[in-house]
Amino acid sequence: MSTAYEEHDPRDPRTRFPAAVGALLREAGWEPGRWDIEQAEYWADTLRAHTSPGGHEHAVFPAAVEAWAEFGGLRLAPVAAGRDLAPLTLDLDPLAGLHMARTLADLGRALGTELSPLGREADSEALLAVDAAGAVYAIDHTGDWYVGPDADRALTVLLTGGRPVRLTVG
Repeated sequence: MSTAYEEHDPRDPRTRFPAAVGALLREAGWEPGRWDIEQAEYWADTLRAHTSPGGHEHAVFPAAVEAWAEFGGLRLAPVAAGRDLAPLTLDLDPLAGLHMARTLADLGRALGTELSPLGREADSEALLAVDAAGAVYAIDHTGDWYVGPDADRALTVLLTGGRPVRLTVG
């Protein structure tokens, strides 16, 4: 099965994303080489300092900090119709998951990894999370979803209305 993403070379900043996704990212303030490590460290410190009333703490690891440094703070609002689903507006603010430490820990444990918040789908309120290997997941009221093996592919799926893979059956 061929996807629009496969037509692009992730090593080449000019063709790293499909044209429509690249345009949305640039409109939101992203550019190749974007790296706001100070902001990413602020988010890391804030998440590390938060403990839920039940004693749950956030996992913070390099893959999360890297995703935050490159994409954190962006608000991405697709305007085109999606391939399989309607694409949703994304707010890539990890603090959207500040009070979801237990949920992330539970899913991470089920997956055999750690999860850290990445942001949210603004329209559905689904929480976006990244694992220690850089894969991206969505967690909403209907279940848990695998979105992509890395932030680039996950953003492409979400912004083009691709179909994530359901992890749980409710």
